[in-house]
Amino acid sequence: MRVAEYSRKTRETEIYVKVNLDGRGEADVGTGFAFADHMLRSLAVHSLMDITVKAVGDLRHHVIEDAAICLGEAISRALGDRSGIRRFGYAIVPMDCSLATAAVDLGGRPYSRINLKLKGVAIEDTPYEDLYHFLESLASSLKANIHVQVHYGDNDHHKVEAAFKALALSLREAVSIDPRRRGIPSAKGVI
Repeated sequence: MRVAEYSRKTRETEIYVKVNLDGRGEADVGTGFAFADHMLRSLAVHSLMDITVKAVGDLRHHVIEDAAICLGEAISRALGDRSGIRRFGYAIVPMDCSLATAAVDLGGRPYSRINLKLKGVAIEDTPYEDLYHFLESLASSLKANIHVQVHYGDNDHHKVEAAFKALALSLREAVSIDPRRRGIPSAKGVI
């Protein structure tokens, strides 16, 4: 079973994350911020990963950033040496007025390109900059290329939700075991 936990305690936050890559999409999340929790639940449901996130801290920015760092670390640990995985994943997701795409490479090199095309300054209780930073921090700690693009949309909530669902589906594909793959999915033989 590909399961891992990761905890992080600093002067600013205390975070606990557990993931099961071969789960059923169950989420037990609590960051104290409703929209962040909504996106984490969506990520779990559509990736079919079981995700637990328990997070407290001094500031919303610190909690959301450290939750992303811990989530990336937990997924990375659950992947082990990444042997046998598909490595790449991509998805297109419509949500009402919005359309988003995401592409992921779990090849060991962190990079992110995020364009959510947001108009306002916050969705519910979460500033836009914290949503961008969550995705960037996830890419960095997971050591993954994560590209997320919202193509269009009128409603910022729907744009972000489509983006997270596309990311979830991309991760679901990338972490899945390829029955034809033997060893590391790289011509170099290492990731």
